Parts: sequence; C-alpha cells; structure tokens
Amino acid sequence: MEHRIIDQQLDLLRDKLLLLGGMTEKALHRAMQSLMERDSDLARQVLEEDKIINQMELEIDRLSVEILALQQPAAHDLRFVISVAKITPILERIADHATNIADAAIRINDEPQLKSYIDLPAMANNAAEMLRTALDAFTTEDAALSREIIKQDQKIDASYKRVFNELIEIMIDNPSTTASAAQLLFVAKHLERIGDYVKDICELNVYLREAAFIKHSPKI
Repeated sequence: MEHRIIDQQLDLLRDKLLLLGGMTEKALHRAMQSLMERDSDLARQVLEEDKIINQMELEIDRLSVEILALQQPAAHDLRFVISVAKITPILERIADHATNIADAAIRINDEPQLKSYIDLPAMANNAAEMLRTALDAFTTEDAALSREIIKQDQKIDASYKRVFNELIEIMIDNPSTTASAAQLLFVAKHLERIGDYVKDICELNVYLREAAFIKHSPKI
C-alpha cells in the first residue's frame, strides 16, 4: 500500500512539473509574440499569468517536501523528487525572463520600429525548442537526449553575439534608436539566459537517470 501511495504522489508531482513547464513555454512564446507583433495587451497577459506560475511553484514545493517528509523515498525516487525540486525554480526563473521580455515589449511597442529584430525570433525558437525537448527528456528520463540539448546552447550563444554586435552598430549609426535597441539587447540577454537554464534542466535529467553530476564537467 505504501508503495502505491508514493507512486501516486510521484505521478502527481510529475504532472504538476510538466504543467508548469507547459505554462512556462506558453509564457515565452506569448512574450515573443507580443514583441514581434507589437501587441502590448498580450504582453500584459503574460505579466498577469506569471502569478499563476508563481503559485504553481509553491504547490510543487509543498508536495516535494511532503513526499520527502512522509514517504522518505530512496534511490531513484529520491533522485526524482530532488530533480523536480531543483527544476521547478529553474522553470519559474525562465518564466521571469519571459515576463521581462513582455515588459520590454510594452516599453517599445509604441516606439518607431527598428528595421528588423535581427536574430531574436531565431533565438527564441531555439530556446523554446530546447525547453520543450528538455521537458520531454525529463519525462522519458533520456540522458542521451539531454546531453544533445546541452550542446545546442552553443547556437543561442552564437546568435546572442550576432544580435549584440548588430544592435550596437544600429545604435552607433542612428542614435535615435538607442532606447529601443537597448531594450532589444535586454531581450537577447534574457533569451541567452533561458538557454543556460535549459542546460541546467538537462544536467538534472542526467542526474535523475544516471545518478551522475555533470555540471562543470569538461566531458558531457
């Protein structure tokens, strides 16, 4: 009976984490959409729905503590609860970056639009795909896939460097664009940080599957 109870709680914990992950993906997508389509109303929705994500984080925290205290999981089950407890705040921080992107959209949507958004849409698509795949890898406990996702962060880093250099050039060539370009620099940095956070999730996926810590390891 005890084993069935903990299995039910672990399933509930997994479901709650994946729901949080889905909400986080949605926040990122809608934040970028609000920027690309200059839709400030949509950006405000992202800001408002962040409250739901914060509440979901608290619920997962409470359930994790309850399982640890009352069920005293061991081995793989213990690693699972620890991984969820660590992934949850990472997802919340990714959602915070999405709200910051939405806030940037509100700030510049009424300003004259720059000639392009450079590589920002590609960066956002790569970050969103990394996040989605990382959550899939968590569900299937696929350590090999998680290692592949970690390598993909290099694409986001390279895009960030291009965006940074191009936006600096735009500001130099046309100082009147400085305020808007600076906000886009912040957006690029938020996307770059999201890529880093997804790497952290993937490292925890490997820990869950293999009981191995690969953070800071030169050989992934």
